[in-house]
Amino acid sequence: MYLEELVLEGFKSYPVRTSITGWDPSFTAVTGLNGSGKSNILDAICFVLGLTNLSQVRATNQQDLIYKRGQAGITRASVTAVFDNSDRSKSPVGLEHCAQITVTRQIALPNVSKYLLNGHKSTQQAVQLLFQGVQLNINNPNFLIMQGRITKVLNMRPPEILGLIEEAAGTRMYEERKDKAKKTMAKKEKRVQEINSLLEEEITPKLDKLRDEKRSFLAYQKRSSEIERLGRLLAAWEWKEANERVKRKQTDVEKRTEQLHAQKEQAITREKELQAAEAEKKAAIKRRDKELAKGGHFQKLEAQVAEAEKKIVSLDTQVELKQASIRDEEARAQSLATASEELEAGVEAKSKEVEEIKGIYEKQKNQHDGFQQRFNSKQELLQTLQTGLADAANTSGGGYLGQLADAKARIVQAQTEEEQVRRQVSIVEKDFGDAQVRWKKVEREASDGAKTIEKGKQAVEKLKRDLAGMKWNEEKDSAFTSSIKNAREEARSLTEKRDSVRQRLSNLDFSYSDPVPNFDRSKVKGLVATLINIDPSQYPKSTALEIAAGGRLYNVVVEDERVGEQLLQRGNLKKRVTLIPLNKIRAFAASAQKLSTASQVSRGKAQLALQLVGYEPDVSNAMSYVFGDVLICEDAETAKAVTFHQQINMKSVTINGDVYDPSGTISGGSAPQSSGILIKVQELKQVEGALQDAKALLQKLEQDEQRNSSLRSAWMTAKRELEIKTHELTLLEQQIGGGNAARIKNDIIDLEKRLVELRESGQQASERRKEAEQECKKLEKDMNEFKTNKDGKLKQLKAEVSQQKAELHGLTVKLKEQQKALQTAQMELEQMQSDIETSHASSAEALEAIKVHQSELGKLTKALDSAKTLHREVSAQLQAELATLARFDEEVKGLDTAITRIKEAITDLEVTIKKSEHEIQVAQKEKASSEAHIGSLEKHHPWIQEDKRKFGKPGTAYDYDNVNIPQTKEKAKELEELQKGMKKKINPKVMNMIDTVEKKEAELKKNLLIVLGDKTKIEETIDQLDVLKLEALEKTWTKVSKDFGDIFGDLLPGNSAKLQYAESGNISAGLEVKVQLGSIWKQSLTELSGGQRSLIALSLIMSLLQFKPAPMYILDEVDAALDLSHTQHIGELFRNRFKGSQFIVVSLKDGLFNNANVLFRTKFRDGTSIVERITQRSGGAPATNGRR
Repeated sequence: MYLEELVLEGFKSYPVRTSITGWDPSFTAVTGLNGSGKSNILDAICFVLGLTNLSQVRATNQQDLIYKRGQAGITRASVTAVFDNSDRSKSPVGLEHCAQITVTRQIALPNVSKYLLNGHKSTQQAVQLLFQGVQLNINNPNFLIMQGRITKVLNMRPPEILGLIEEAAGTRMYEERKDKAKKTMAKKEKRVQEINSLLEEEITPKLDKLRDEKRSFLAYQKRSSEIERLGRLLAAWEWKEANERVKRKQTDVEKRTEQLHAQKEQAITREKELQAAEAEKKAAIKRRDKELAKGGHFQKLEAQVAEAEKKIVSLDTQVELKQASIRDEEARAQSLATASEELEAGVEAKSKEVEEIKGIYEKQKNQHDGFQQRFNSKQELLQTLQTGLADAANTSGGGYLGQLADAKARIVQAQTEEEQVRRQVSIVEKDFGDAQVRWKKVEREASDGAKTIEKGKQAVEKLKRDLAGMKWNEEKDSAFTSSIKNAREEARSLTEKRDSVRQRLSNLDFSYSDPVPNFDRSKVKGLVATLINIDPSQYPKSTALEIAAGGRLYNVVVEDERVGEQLLQRGNLKKRVTLIPLNKIRAFAASAQKLSTASQVSRGKAQLALQLVGYEPDVSNAMSYVFGDVLICEDAETAKAVTFHQQINMKSVTINGDVYDPSGTISGGSAPQSSGILIKVQELKQVEGALQDAKALLQKLEQDEQRNSSLRSAWMTAKRELEIKTHELTLLEQQIGGGNAARIKNDIIDLEKRLVELRESGQQASERRKEAEQECKKLEKDMNEFKTNKDGKLKQLKAEVSQQKAELHGLTVKLKEQQKALQTAQMELEQMQSDIETSHASSAEALEAIKVHQSELGKLTKALDSAKTLHREVSAQLQAELATLARFDEEVKGLDTAITRIKEAITDLEVTIKKSEHEIQVAQKEKASSEAHIGSLEKHHPWIQEDKRKFGKPGTAYDYDNVNIPQTKEKAKELEELQKGMKKKINPKVMNMIDTVEKKEAELKKNLLIVLGDKTKIEETIDQLDVLKLEALEKTWTKVSKDFGDIFGDLLPGNSAKLQYAESGNISAGLEVKVQLGSIWKQSLTELSGGQRSLIALSLIMSLLQFKPAPMYILDEVDAALDLSHTQHIGELFRNRFKGSQFIVVSLKDGLFNNANVLFRTKFRDGTSIVERITQRSGGAPATNGRR
């Protein structure tokens, strides 16, 4: 198959239809001047072969391929290629029957592209596959060698040369297929991941959830059946029980009605007796009141006695507190005095420490300043010498001479200081000798004084050891005194608070006198209001509790009726009270059944009043009597529901204080005047509890004080003795220190210090003089060396400056640390001195406070004595009044006792009557309730009428005699609760849903197996392709390497070339080109000339083309770098080695295109390209045949 005709229309520089015919089947050349359009012919051939990379035809887009980019009125470009297909063996697959193959490619603006194959519309892919089948793959063109390909081959690395072999062998197709297979495998892997992800994240969790829902649904269905069975069984049992209960209640009502009539007759008799007793009592009270009005001022005396008692208690407490304050201030004054002494001793020690630190600091500062001066001199010398002055050593203002002058001045100054120190030393030594003479005269006197001071110190130390060895110390004493003071203050504060609360609860005041000698007051429990405890969380219900209790809240609870009788007769009670004997009171508490029903009806919003209060077990009967028959409800609706319920029928009180009575009455409105009294009582009890704890603590501390009094007394004595001895020692030291011997001794010590200081100053001056002398010598030496070795001396000076700088830094750091230590010590000393002043001021304040407290204590003691005298006088007057009224009280008490007994009898009868009436009502209501329940059961369960004959019979579904009914009810209730919770959770559609999801899961798993199988096959195919690739590469390399050497030998006779492995035994690493010129194998292509390298590249390309010949080859100016002789050889090479292939060559050299059978010459005329055909004659000039 070869090119017969090429038709261009509107393509690049060919605006009009141009038909190029007469192509030679073997060798056709195209030539022409630059820019005449010869390369456009090759571009047109590439274009029609299906080229997709337009950069290979020197275009960026399709518009560049149209004549003048469509600006000249031509908006379409078309190229048609006609191929001879007479050789059926080389024909494309499927077109063997066609003698010619015509391929047309058209493009048009804006972006239209189409292909025609033999006049029929086709696709780009079909056209590309057509030409790929005959080795004309335009997108990987081995048959196309464009301009620059030769240079590109010369610069190829071994892997790239191996790529050329792969293209020739066709293994690039393997690589493409391998890449496609890998991409397919990646898609398969991605699909596997998608399926697994879908299974794991969606299908499996959803399926697990549906399976759980399925199990729950099946369990729900089973439980529903069981609930229905149990419901029928329990309904049958309730129907039979209700019928039997109706019969029992009818009998009970008749019996209790008879008892009620007898009780009412007995109550009428008791009422008459009560009226007679009360009339007699009124007459007795009238006589007593008459006597009181006539006889005295009893109430006034009682108030005076109570007021006097309160005043005595208050003054007594104030006296105790004032005494404790005096003791506290004395202890504080003593503690401050001790602290002052310790601080003064610390100040003395700290002063010595400051002096020592200051001396060290001054010494380090002098050392630092001297070193700083030397460093500055050295640095100044270096800077002076580095300024570049040639005669720096000879100047007089700086440099070496300046430092030499300074050193000599320091020598003179040091010598002067040495002379001054010597003179001062001689003077001080003379004074020191005179002082020693005087000391010998008074030495014995000083020795005696020192011994006396030493004995005093020993005595003080012994007392300190004895004091430290005691089991009492300053810390314990201070803590103990503070504890007692705080305990007394707490007791006083709580007492005042208790009295204040009691005044607000005056109506709860219950006082009495002992009716008999040695009366046991524990038998009188107190008022009901004071015996109950209420949890703070129940405070909102306190008003309801007060209303529920009513007047009983102020009743007094006693152990038995005998104690109550004694109190009423001889207890001197100041007001009327109602007593509750614990052994006689008849307590009423609601039954557990009623409370359970109330809880269910109110849904937990109603509670028995008794359950809301706390109390001691021994008063439980009284609490049941007061709170046992009333319900406390959270709202009115709840109160209404429980009060008028048939099975409850109890009095109830709301939190707001509204009262609902079963009789039908409702009372409420504003809160009662006593509202909040129970909360105040709880507050009083809390205060009394805290007061009791405080008194217990105070008593314990006072007992500890009494127990430790001997230890504390001994410690205080030892402490006072230590203070006396310490004071005596201080006075002795002051006395001896102010004597003549002490002054002489101090003078000697000062002179010794002065001598040491002067000798140290002389030593320092001597050292400074020696250092200055050494520095003079060194400077003179350095001056001489600087003149002979300037650079070396500068280098040495730099090193010395650097070293001195580092040493100066170290000295500066040490000096700063010592300065910081000195500042810290001075601040601590100042703080200690300030603390001493503060301590002295506080001690003076404490002494002044003691005087003030003692003055106030005297006043309080006088006031206390006056109050006690007044109390005794008023008490005597009150006893006289009490004796006068005793006779009337005895008479009234006797009548009260009789009235109380009658009232109790009447109350008992009333309670019994109400109880009987209540029981009759309850029985009637229960009977009506049972009848209503029977009707309700028959209405809701129509099957009862049909199956009632089977109720209770063995062997039937209603054999409840052999069934535990409570357990069955509990089981049914549990099942219903479970059903209620599950009804919202179950999914009725779960059976259909789970079937759909399971099918989807099976389908996904099936797809997963298919995808995994495909993946395995692809991997096997890749392995097979790799084996085939290596075999093809080995075969191709052998053939191409041989042809490479032969062709290079033809082009450059007497020489050879070959391809060898870049790495021994491993073709995959790449191939290298080796060239033999003569008998020498060159190591590198860089040793060759440009022409030889071009021949090597061309030979390699020709050997690759010869391995698998294509029907057509296109070469674009491949001879550009060759001379005429070599181009002649190339033409001959085309003729001899590539028989059966069509060569289309673009060249500008005669040596190449003169060997062509047909030559097309292009010209550029009037802005368009034209083509002329020239047929070569054998051995003569070519003949021309112009074609447009």
